[in-house]
Amino acid sequence: MAPNGQGPLTGVRVVELGNFIAAPTAGRILAEFGADVIKIERPGTGDELRSWRLHGGDVSLLFRTMARNKRSVTLDLRSEQGQDVARKLIAGADVVLENFRPGTLEKWGLGPVEIREINPAAVLVRISGFGQTGPYRGRPGFGGVAEAYGGVRHLTGYPGMPPVRTGVSLADSVAGLYAVIGALMGLLHRRAGQPGETVDVALYEAVYSLMESSIPDFDAFGVTREATGATMPGVAPSNTYRCADGKYVVVGGNNNAIYARLMTLIGRADLADDPALQTNVGRVARSAEIDEAISSWTENLDSSRVLELLAESSVPSGPIYDVPDIVADPHFAARGMHERHPVRIEGDQTREVLFPGIVPKLTEEPGGTRWLGPELGAHTDEVLAELGLSPADTAELRAGGVI
Repeated sequence: MAPNGQGPLTGVRVVELGNFIAAPTAGRILAEFGADVIKIERPGTGDELRSWRLHGGDVSLLFRTMARNKRSVTLDLRSEQGQDVARKLIAGADVVLENFRPGTLEKWGLGPVEIREINPAAVLVRISGFGQTGPYRGRPGFGGVAEAYGGVRHLTGYPGMPPVRTGVSLADSVAGLYAVIGALMGLLHRRAGQPGETVDVALYEAVYSLMESSIPDFDAFGVTREATGATMPGVAPSNTYRCADGKYVVVGGNNNAIYARLMTLIGRADLADDPALQTNVGRVARSAEIDEAISSWTENLDSSRVLELLAESSVPSGPIYDVPDIVADPHFAARGMHERHPVRIEGDQTREVLFPGIVPKLTEEPGGTRWLGPELGAHTDEVLAELGLSPADTAELRAGGVI
């Protein structure tokens, strides 16, 4: 029997054939809400994520986070014996999740046609750089490439400066979210008595979906959005402002009623009452003037006082947090967004380490962390026994380097 789950996806089995960030992100979320996620890793090395951002020991805390609640099975998918074991796993799966370059599964005899023969009802979720079709389908495409190709890199940074990226794997994470959405829709589709769905998630399309009205604005009006630094184009006031203590705060005063309260708070009744500034269109035309008024106010007060006064006036605002700020903030803790778990750091040495909590929050069947990302192959024997393989069969596979 599979281990007992925790959450609304208890009883759903997922076979994760993926490395790095995108597919493992999707598998992590499914596992956090109860799915039995069997993660297939290469014998010997495993998912390369195990060594990414490795600050100590031999398994990164990034992997411990991304693979929590998953069962690790080592399997050489390039070998015929490994492919046979994979087919046995797929036969009992509800969801098959992969992020290899298009054509790789087909080369191994594990493509959609074979999966449908093995398990017609399985939901196949495929994540790749450029999708399973189109002229670029065969190109390798990591998240950074997708962020550039999908348009968001062009909008990130300041005018006249080289494009920059966020310090996290944005494209991969968003693609992972879309993969989860696709998997859940596929499960609903199956429950309606329909055959198994195939979900095609392209990293660049996940990024492209974040581009709001950029394309219709260009097509209809010839407007090409450019990088604008800390501001939000076409929305005013919405910016980042320096305070007297050198810290910055984010202020969103772009709602009509909020704008009036903000201008009143900073002592600029003239701007609050100006007929030309009662709507966003008028404010955008004079955004530099409004930003200067707000900056003149914030630069004379410490950031804590600025945020206190903005909160009292019901103006959306917040500090620019770094990681130590997040760890110290009581709201994160009150919402259960910090979890402490014992984790092996060096050899047999363990210590209590803070990990991020579960998102989203469910009232009736909340997800949870049952265990952190496991050691490589920790569940191989267990899972193969569930498939009916004897200890002798498992020993033979191990001797042959298949597991």
